[in-house]
Amino acid sequence: MTSSNTTTPNATTLNAETLRSRLEHLAARHGIGQWDLGASCSTDTSVQVDRGEAKQMKGAQRSAITVRVWNGDGLVGITSTSDLSDSGLEKALSGAKAASAFGNPDDTPAFSPLATAPLPALEQPIQPARPILELLDTLKQAERALLERHGAISTVPYNGLAQRRSERVYLNSDGACREQRLSTASLYLYARAEETGRKPRSGGSVRLAYGVDDLDVAGCISEAAERTISHLNYAPIDTGHYTCVFSPEAFLDLVGAFSSLFNARAVLDGVSLSSRDSLGQALAVPFLSIHDNGLHPGNIGASSFDGEGTPTRRLALLEDGILRHFLHSEATARAFGVAPTGHAGLGAKVSVGPDWFEVGPSPGSGGGQQGLDRTGGSDGRGLVLIDSLSALHAGVKASQGSFSLPFDGWLIRDGEARSIEAATVAGDIRQVLQGIIGFEGEAKITPDGLCPHVWVEGLSITGEA
Repeated sequence: MTSSNTTTPNATTLNAETLRSRLEHLAARHGIGQWDLGASCSTDTSVQVDRGEAKQMKGAQRSAITVRVWNGDGLVGITSTSDLSDSGLEKALSGAKAASAFGNPDDTPAFSPLATAPLPALEQPIQPARPILELLDTLKQAERALLERHGAISTVPYNGLAQRRSERVYLNSDGACREQRLSTASLYLYARAEETGRKPRSGGSVRLAYGVDDLDVAGCISEAAERTISHLNYAPIDTGHYTCVFSPEAFLDLVGAFSSLFNARAVLDGVSLSSRDSLGQALAVPFLSIHDNGLHPGNIGASSFDGEGTPTRRLALLEDGILRHFLHSEATARAFGVAPTGHAGLGAKVSVGPDWFEVGPSPGSGGGQQGLDRTGGSDGRGLVLIDSLSALHAGVKASQGSFSLPFDGWLIRDGEARSIEAATVAGDIRQVLQGIIGFEGEAKITPDGLCPHVWVEGLSITGEA
C-alpha cells in the first residue's frame, strides 16, 4: 500500500473580491496597468484497492495561478505560481511584467469583451466530503461485489474512488470578477476475467456525481460485470468492410479525437481539416447535428465561464450536416470577426477546446431511426458493434482525418452477438460523418457528452492475423 498527503504551500480558499483588491494594490505598486489572473484551488481525496486491501490512499491540496501582464507596447508576459500569498502574487506580477518584453507581437491576446457579461445559472449542489476510510470501505465492497459476479472475474486491476472540492476564479484589471465552487466524485471499475486456455478479457465502467453519496455504485458494478462477461465467448473476425454501430462512448471519443474540425485555433494554425471557408459547407449527412454544450445538466463538473472569463453557452457546431460555428477564444474570435464562444484556456497563446458534446439527429429529420436491423443483416457478413476504442493518442492523425484504432466489440450475425477477439477499425473522419445511416435508441449521458448509438456503413475492419 502507498499513501501520500501532498500539500501545496499556501493552498487556501479563494475569495475573488479579496484577491482582486490585493492584486490591484500590488499591480499599482509595480506600475502595471493591465493584468489578468486565472486561479484554481482543489482538495482531492482518492483511494485504490487490490484484492480487498488498500493499494493507494491519497490526499492533496493544490493551487495553480496564472498571471498575465501587458506592457506599454501591448505585449504580454505570463507566469505561473502556486503561491497565493502577497509575496507570491507580487513575484508573479513582476515576473510577468519582465517577461512581457519578450512577448510575441504577432499573437497578442486581449481581454474577452464578454468577461463581465452575466453568467448562466448552474445547479451544482456542494456535497459534503467523506472521510477517506469511508471511501476505502465503499471501494472494497464494490470490488468484492464485482469479483462475485462471475467465477472468471479474477481481479479488478484498475479501480478508483475519488472526491474533489474545487474553486476557480478569473479576474482582470477591467473589472471582471468570476468565481465558481464545485464538488465532484468519481468511481472507476475495470475488471479482468480469465478462463483456462483462453485469453484474458476485460471491461470497465465509470460513474460521476456531485458527491460520493450520489454515485451509482451498483450501476457501475453491473455495467463493468456485464461488459467483461460479454467478452468471454470470443472469436476472430474476418477482415473486410462492415456496417458498424458505435456505442455512445466510442462515437464521442472519435468526435473528440477530431475536434480540431471545429477549433478556430487549429484552423488559424493550419492543423485542422477545416479552413476559414468551411463554415456553411456540408460536413456530414443532412440529419446529423453536433452541439457543444458545457451547460447540460448531465455534465458533472460544468464550468460557467472559460479561462478568459467568457460565459459558457450552447454552441451549434453542425446543424443538418452543415458546419455552422467554430470554437473560439478572444484572439481567434477577433481574427474571425465574431464573439468569443467560451472555450478558451489561459496563456500567452490561448488554447481552445470543446466542453461537452451533444450528438444526435437534427430536429424533424427522423434521424434515420427506421430500418436499422440489429440481427446482423442479410448479407451473411454481419454487423460490428464497437463498444470502446483504444490508443486514440497514437492511432489518430487529426490533421489528415485518418484513424486506425483497436477496439472492443461484438460481431452480430443472425441475431446473435459474439465478442471479437482482436481487431482494428480504420477510416477517415469525413467518411464516417458522411457514412452515418442512422441513430439507434435514446441518447445516453456519458462523461464526455450526450449521444445515441450511431450506425456507420462501409468501415474497414482488420481482424487478428
